[in-house]
Amino acid sequence: MTGIPTIAEAAKLIAAKKLSPVELTRACFERIGELDRELHAFILLTEERALADARAAEAAVMAGKATGPLCGIPIGLKDIVDTKGIPTTCHSKLLRDNIPDTDATCATKLAEAGTVLMGKTATHEFADGGPSFDLPWPPARNPWNTAHFTAGSSSGTGAGVAAGLILGGIGTDTGGSIRGPAALCGIAGIKPTYGLVSRAGVAPAAFTLDHIGPMAWTAEDCALMLQALAGHDPRDPASASRAIPNYTASLGTGIKGLRIGVIHHFHEVDHKVSDGTQRGIDAAVATLRGLGAAVSEVTLSPLAEWHACGTLISLTERAAAYDEWARTRLGDFGARVQQRLLMGAMVSGVDYVQAVRRRRELRAELKAAMAGLDVVLTASQPTEAPKIDEVPDWDVGQKPSFTMPFNVAGYPAMSICSGFGDGGLPVSIQLVGKPFQEATVLRAADAFEKATPFRDRRPALLSALVAAQ
Repeated sequence: MTGIPTIAEAAKLIAAKKLSPVELTRACFERIGELDRELHAFILLTEERALADARAAEAAVMAGKATGPLCGIPIGLKDIVDTKGIPTTCHSKLLRDNIPDTDATCATKLAEAGTVLMGKTATHEFADGGPSFDLPWPPARNPWNTAHFTAGSSSGTGAGVAAGLILGGIGTDTGGSIRGPAALCGIAGIKPTYGLVSRAGVAPAAFTLDHIGPMAWTAEDCALMLQALAGHDPRDPASASRAIPNYTASLGTGIKGLRIGVIHHFHEVDHKVSDGTQRGIDAAVATLRGLGAAVSEVTLSPLAEWHACGTLISLTERAAAYDEWARTRLGDFGARVQQRLLMGAMVSGVDYVQAVRRRRELRAELKAAMAGLDVVLTASQPTEAPKIDEVPDWDVGQKPSFTMPFNVAGYPAMSICSGFGDGGLPVSIQLVGKPFQEATVLRAADAFEKATPFRDRRPALLSALVAAQ
């Protein structure tokens, strides 16, 4: 097999019996063998399990019993997702020998959909802290330039999808950990509405901000994955109980008349983005308008207010989640996480409650601003990927985040590639929908991707490898 198919493309070929899941899985392992020594996208490979999954998927297809479009698709699970009988380390010394007794709900749902588990992907320690070099495993690197950062904390999934090591994977998002790596690695990633996808069996970060979602090469692929992942789960007390729509039904129907609000002041005033990122945003707005969307301007509270609210809640809830280990085994955490745990422990109860109150006001503000809109648009990341060894310890606090507002609100938000900036590195836009309106976000993202050439371009190291095959 040559070239890297999307999930949607592979699914059609597998259903038509023109592509073997076993062949596809072996091709992915070949790329892993060639590229992951540089990328460090995986903490652990599960080759025996993957080949067994692939053979089972192939047998189901041949018997006319395929489980759907994810049957036979190679995926990765972020290594904070519990996997029965398979180590789940959270990229930390503390859990180096941890082997869960049960699967996380998202792992179970993807397995039931027929996916092929290639392995556990790198993260930041307990999905926090940044690219650390004092942990048992190295941080993942960006396939577009391995001297550069992937963003985090779903770093290995972002790198693995961009490099074609997997066709999709699980990310988690507390302040941008799906959308950041999607943006810097030039892929698609959606943070669903809070409660849509179960977090049961996934290591907590900040409970009221945590989300689980898919990362893949295209919005269409994310829609296919979300179809399998969404749904009520009594194991997650925040899980929403509601009917799940068909997330692919409106793809390809166009966006004529879609009402899009652009939050210009977020990326032009509050936190001015790089020239390449701004060009990508401007061109994206023009493309969406050209596709028939009605574009207007939206004004919200300054980005710094959203960021301060979310960051204080995040620091405090993370410190609470890991309080016992912080008191008894603080030195076993990496230095970046140690600093954050100590900072979170110093937040007063008064400050936390005030942040929660402010969160309610900000959420109401966004609801009112979107009353006459379908989607809002802003930046996802401020610049192209920085060099990995130049990311400051307190990168989350230096400038306000474009992704945190939508964790604060709990609204669905998605990063997609909007072009390439300095050094040929990807730039992105962020599309945000109303609660439980993921289908609308995915429709807009899919229309944009199909109207632009960016999904035809892969990282140079991957292109060279594919050309040699």
